[in-house]
Amino acid sequence: MNNDTVILNPLPQSPAAQPLNITMVGTGYVGLVTGICLAELGAIVTCVDLSAPKIAALNQGEIPIFEPGLQPLLLKNQQQKKISFTTDLSTAVPHADIVFIAVGTPTDPQTGEANLQFVFDAAEEIGRCITSYTVIVTKSTVPVGTNRKIKECIRAVTDVPFDVASNPEFLREGSAVYDFMHPDRVIIGTETPRAQALMTCLYDPLCDEGIPRMRTGLETAEMIKYGANAFLATKIGFINELADLCEVTGADVREVAKGMGMDKRIGRAFLQTGPGYGGSCFPKDTLALQKTAENHDISLKIVTQVIAANKQRFDNMFARIVAVCDGTVTDKIIGILGLTFKANTDDTRESPAMEIIQRLLDAGAYIQAFDPKGTVPQEENISALTVMPTGEAVAQKAHAVVVLTEWAAFTTLDFSKMCASLSSTLLDKEKPLLDFRNILDPEMIRQAGFRYIPLGYTVDPLHHAQIALVNTLEKRDVPED
Repeated sequence: MNNDTVILNPLPQSPAAQPLNITMVGTGYVGLVTGICLAELGAIVTCVDLSAPKIAALNQGEIPIFEPGLQPLLLKNQQQKKISFTTDLSTAVPHADIVFIAVGTPTDPQTGEANLQFVFDAAEEIGRCITSYTVIVTKSTVPVGTNRKIKECIRAVTDVPFDVASNPEFLREGSAVYDFMHPDRVIIGTETPRAQALMTCLYDPLCDEGIPRMRTGLETAEMIKYGANAFLATKIGFINELADLCEVTGADVREVAKGMGMDKRIGRAFLQTGPGYGGSCFPKDTLALQKTAENHDISLKIVTQVIAANKQRFDNMFARIVAVCDGTVTDKIIGILGLTFKANTDDTRESPAMEIIQRLLDAGAYIQAFDPKGTVPQEENISALTVMPTGEAVAQKAHAVVVLTEWAAFTTLDFSKMCASLSSTLLDKEKPLLDFRNILDPEMIRQAGFRYIPLGYTVDPLHHAQIALVNTLEKRDVPED
């Protein structure tokens, strides 16, 4: 059997009759969700993190992130004594059958590559703590070849037998619990039958229900993660470019995407036009994949263009806002609905909303923003950005309102009240509301008194005229880096 055999049923002779003992190193988004969900599957889980305040809060059942359904699952498994939290790696690792590494791999601002220092530091400490055979699993997203370096790192500090495995995650923020419990597939990259059998046992509760399980080598598992994220980012970039063409040809991108998505070879997911992709994965992973290719003298032309097109998308959104503000946003108030990179999360990392807001601020605008869960990072001390208490409040004396995140709560705002509170200088002018997520009812918005401006289709002749200005404004008004 080669390393890339797909296994749809559990391997025979699972090695553990008792619950597996799991240690999760890192309680960030991936580590916390994975640890809690593994406990729900029946494992005994100990989560480790260096932050004493975070560990203390978790032991009290407090979740540091907003993720629907996660806290009830934590409380349930704490009551059943299946999950605990500690700062002491030396007590959490020796009893573990499997140790997961789920620490951050942020982009190095100097090189653009994934910074793997946290991964290697964790691996070395784990190696010093193991006392019997252990499978050490990389859950962090790491470039191809990293697991072999992890193996070397651990071997340098211990003679205890161990195996290294790669088990990439495919969790979407906002639906991570469901994604873990109902995955499209489970990818297990290993090198030995012993490690494969232990990892198989861990995921038997899922795969016994019919979830496909794929056995691969280490490098293949690493590449599957990057390939999947880069392809999804490409779908987003493609439909955004198609949306621009729809606007000038009279087509409707909503119907175009629906018709394309009916083709099973394409699928409907990630074909919603918007202000660009963001979050903790796509920007980081596409850039890391590009850099890995460069290090191997390979040119990934499509991925490179996707990265460039996404940055250009932020510029394009900025230019659209400028176009409806008579060619300049200097000293004008812009009302922003949404800070997070997507709905149902509090994550503003690499958020398209924050990217566009920064361009507006650099151009001299004042921002009034609201988000149901997201907040401006503390390090972003921006006096020209005010977080408002309600969605309606962002329109107070504003020159335009812009929807940047697809929160369902935005569809039920009092838009008549919002329109009435716009800047007095707009009393005899169009009152623009730019819906960069296409979530609002155009007729409802028009009846409220706004001029509704969506993405990917046009609703009035003035929209055509302003779209014609966007290319010029992109070149003229986007602040230099």
